[in-house]
Amino acid sequence: MKEQKKDCRKIQYKKVTFEHKLFVIAQITNGQISINHASKKYDISRSSLSYWIKKYATLEQKTNSMNKDKTISKLKEKIEELEFIKDFQQDIIADMEIITGTNLSKKFLPKTLAKEIAKKKINLLK
Repeated sequence: MKEQKKDCRKIQYKKVTFEHKLFVIAQITNGQISINHASKKYDISRSSLSYWIKKYATLEQKTNSMNKDKTISKLKEKIEELEFIKDFQQDIIADMEIITGTNLSKKFLPKTLAKEIAKKKINLLK
């Protein structure tokens, strides 16, 4: 029996988009599929998958943490804006109560806000 010679050419793999790489990495890191299963399912070598995980998993985590930092800074800005609006509204209510002589804040607002308005009225009367 003669042995037939096999062709020794390198196997050409198809190019994979960045989004597809991130999708496969997400499935592997979330535990949805194993590296072996992903290799068979998407026809990608295990070494390529391991390389992608080392290279892109940290990139994905970095972008998520950057998004969290941006969200936190936006929320802090929104808090400052809302505190300014609250102070402005309390000043208006305190002025109105001084002018009209009625204490509507005690009747219609929560106790903490009514106390803050009372302090503002005292400061305005000084």
